[in-house]
Amino acid sequence: MKAFLFKIVFIHVIVFTVCLSVKAQDMPLTVIANSKGAPSELTLIQLKAILKGEKLRWNDGSKVTIALMKTSTPIGLNTCKKLYNMTSNDLNKLFLALVFQGKGEAPTFFNSISDLQTFVNQTPGTIGIIESNTANNERVIYIDGKKSI
Repeated sequence: MKAFLFKIVFIHVIVFTVCLSVKAQDMPLTVIANSKGAPSELTLIQLKAILKGEKLRWNDGSKVTIALMKTSTPIGLNTCKKLYNMTSNDLNKLFLALVFQGKGEAPTFFNSISDLQTFVNQTPGTIGIIESNTANNERVIYIDGKKSI
């Protein structure tokens, strides 16, 4: 009987975890930036080019720095899916190749949204991706005229 109850509880935990992960992957994302560097608005095409390391400097000359949630987090997986159209492994390979070829730097990855927000606020030229419902007083970059992607 105990084994049966354990299996039932285990299945419920797995289903609940999968549902939370799927829900998080559908949540809107917001692009935030340090007050120095990034423009106040970008197109989605421009954003994707920046995030893939194709643009290394902002128009004011400051270095582009990318801040992302780790790909093992729901927000990180959502970012991989929505903005890179890649799996987390593919994203890691992309940046490994850029760094190895000397064509760019890997993003700084974070476990917590608050750490990412602090890094963006303190590091000139930084752009970061967070869930829309976690944006507080950060400078939001509008993408195609919208606050969320």
